[in-house]
Amino acid sequence: MNAPPSLQRRVQDVIDELVASDAEDGIQVAVLQHGRVVVDAVAGLADPRTGRPVGPDTLFFAASTGKGVATSIAHVLVERGDLGYGQRVADVWPEFAAHGKDFVTLRDVLLHTAGVPGLWPQIHPADLGDWHRVCAFIADQPPWWPPGTRTGYHALTFGFVLGELVRRATGRTLAAALREEIAAPLGITDELLFGVPAHRLACVARQGPPGAAPPPPPPGSPLDRAIPPGVQPTAAFANCPEVLRADVPSQGTMSARAAARMYAALLGHVDGIELVSRLRLTTMATPTFAGADQVVGIPTTLALGYSPARPGGVDSRPGSTFGFLGSNGCAAYADIDSGVAVAVMRNRMVTDMSAAAAIDRIIADGLG
Repeated sequence: MNAPPSLQRRVQDVIDELVASDAEDGIQVAVLQHGRVVVDAVAGLADPRTGRPVGPDTLFFAASTGKGVATSIAHVLVERGDLGYGQRVADVWPEFAAHGKDFVTLRDVLLHTAGVPGLWPQIHPADLGDWHRVCAFIADQPPWWPPGTRTGYHALTFGFVLGELVRRATGRTLAAALREEIAAPLGITDELLFGVPAHRLACVARQGPPGAAPPPPPPGSPLDRAIPPGVQPTAAFANCPEVLRADVPSQGTMSARAAARMYAALLGHVDGIELVSRLRLTTMATPTFAGADQVVGIPTTLALGYSPARPGGVDSRPGSTFGFLGSNGCAAYADIDSGVAVAVMRNRMVTDMSAAAAIDRIIADGLG
């Protein structure tokens, strides 16, 4: 690796201090610029109970950072001609048309405007592994708003709707499309995953501390209906083997170096790999919706399936930054103008973006 020593050292010093101060258990950072690795840093413990250290190939449950991966597959399939943004879900999944959802398109799914963010109140983690049951429930739901008119975070249903659309339209699961279209060409099949195969479970960092979780939503609120108590992102949920093995494309398990390499390839900076055209890249990253989120209850801005903001508050041109953050403080994103692809993985199951934000500011200072 030919990283600028000062930048590699600055990032390593920051994450070492975060671990030493007990702000983090374990952390991984990978940064590529124009396809070249410039930071590959790890610190701390993947499992504080056993003393297993974090390594470059350690896998982290990255929560909704996985949505950026799922979204990227959709754009690659559009680039290949297998899908179109105007593809109606019900054209390939007729059951989804129930209750006036006939005209929901791939674009609506990517923008969280499909109107089906909710799951049943008594859902348990093991239920997420029952793909057909979850999809049947979603298909039978009346939309919360007229599809395409408002946006609301589809915290868990996003991956099922997108995944079933892809499965019905192409005959491939989203996991298979990820492997074949992105992970295998980039040599990261064991490190960029939705469901973790049994032989890789021992490589997953343990999320902690016990009982840790982002604050639960108010009972009965839209967010509570979208993420019922049984599947809220707690440390126990993230460490559950049934959850880790389930093919849930709304979340993901990955290494920082794999996530950063995917985003670098989307930028067009990995030799011999062209995932999307330059025109497609512009379409992907352009902010497309701004307004009130009907589920989370806050203002939001979305590109076509991505968040268009960097976690450190670093200014970037609208239409340059695209990626996704996880509820446990993981992050992966790219910036077109600077040619930078960044991923930060951590194993504290609390919403704390301070590590990703600090690293992003260092990257911006060193690389733009």
